[in-house]
Amino acid sequence: MTGIHVELWQVAASLVLVAVAVAISFWRSAGLERDIGVATVRSIVQLTLVGYAIQLIFEADTIWLVLALLAVMVVFGAITARHRATRVPNALGPLLIALAVAAASTLGLVVALGIFDPTPRYLVPVGGMVIGNAMTASAVALNRLGDEMTESRARIEATLALGATAREAAQPTVRRALRSGMITLVDSTKTTGLIFFPGTMVGMLLAGAEPTDAVRLQLILLYTLLGSVTISALLATALAYRGFFTPAQQLRELERA
Repeated sequence: MTGIHVELWQVAASLVLVAVAVAISFWRSAGLERDIGVATVRSIVQLTLVGYAIQLIFEADTIWLVLALLAVMVVFGAITARHRATRVPNALGPLLIALAVAAASTLGLVVALGIFDPTPRYLVPVGGMVIGNAMTASAVALNRLGDEMTESRARIEATLALGATAREAAQPTVRRALRSGMITLVDSTKTTGLIFFPGTMVGMLLAGAEPTDAVRLQLILLYTLLGSVTISALLATALAYRGFFTPAQQLRELERA
């Protein structure tokens, strides 16, 4: 595999496309100019800092720094997802558990099976992908859960009045929320190679890898992400729905949007 080197002027030149996005937003009065600018600046700063941090971890070559970085990712991922699930009471705890379990179980399994070596060069990028996708799935699932619980209040209270438990009353809502969290990655997995090429495969091809090697690695990552998304969405919804009910199996007062 040949190396690939990117100059700073090439990164700067790619900002022309950001200018195009800003121009289109201004032209169509979309009001996204500020958001695009903030997102661009944040991406530069965050990725630069993370790049230096990853370089230090690679040079240190110790598993403890890897675990510390993954723990920080889990915490910030849970906090970020919490801001999207504003209607779910006490969502931070379920999100922390969901992301931590999803990351530990999927990474632990691929290492135990010998798919990846337990080294920083493998665990850091794969762990970031696992936690990032798990965060997105959990946030989408809990956002849907909050909306569904608010809109289905009358049905849930009627079900409780007929003698159902909180778990039974919330089960249809939890099921729909779980599906919402998983469906995006499931659909993208279906269309991989037909409609788009995933980022890992493109990166390996650009770096000079053999197409067969790029495909095999991408398949491993797709299945790893599918497992992490499923585990995180399942745990997040299974734990978070309880916050909508009192210990006496009564529905709490919910804030309406």
